[in-house]
Amino acid sequence: MTLKIYGLQNCDTCRKAKKWLEAETIAFEFHDLRKSPIEADILRDWLSSLGPDRLINRRGTTWRTLPDHEKAAQGEALVALILAQPAILKRPIFVAASGVSVGFDHKQRQALAP
Repeated sequence: MTLKIYGLQNCDTCRKAKKWLEAETIAFEFHDLRKSPIEADILRDWLSSLGPDRLINRRGTTWRTLPDHEKAAQGEALVALILAQPAILKRPIFVAASGVSVGFDHKQRQALAP
């Protein structure tokens, strides 16, 4: 299975991750969440396995500008909110044979390194 990265083209962390993967010659496929939204079923799986606390970026501008009733969304309302506002997801999201993970730090680089 090819490593898939979900993120935004203009996200600095996503760019750093892609640059690092290229330097390490790790094959990957990048999926821009704005240009090509993910399927709701995939998002439900991520929410189920990681949980909203791990998946939602509550420090970002997009989240902070949402009205309180949208911030309180759960279940299908949360799925709809993420599909409408993909920038509220923490990025990048890595999908590999070993599972799904979020973020790009030293621990993540160790897990991805060959």
